[in-house]
Amino acid sequence: MRKYVLLVLVLVPPGLALSAPGDAAAGKRAFARCASCHQVGPAARGAFGPQLNGIVGRRAGATADYSYSPAMKQSGIVWTEQTLAAFLKSPKEVVPGNQMRFWGIGDEQQIANLVAYLRTAQ
Repeated sequence: MRKYVLLVLVLVPPGLALSAPGDAAAGKRAFARCASCHQVGPAARGAFGPQLNGIVGRRAGATADYSYSPAMKQSGIVWTEQTLAAFLKSPKEVVPGNQMRFWGIGDEQQIANLVAYLRTAQ
């Protein structure tokens, strides 16, 4: 799985999440499409997807209240702004075999906004 982390580092252009400053308020609005599976905030818990409080700096597959895929648990990824941006752009490329039913986001500004919002949920 470490090869996937290296692949992410190669595929992610330096500063992808920082190429356009993220707007946390716009990210909160964009998060509505994520909210059917993920939660953030004081009452957040794992449900159909893991809760995302404190995601920046957290090891992938590490919360106790969600049953992660073996691919996610073994990915070796620590979620940074760059790895989150790459994952939001193409989840299946960053963690092959993950169970998230999501194709990805092609709009880099929307990705930057989502990452900015998730950073506020620390």
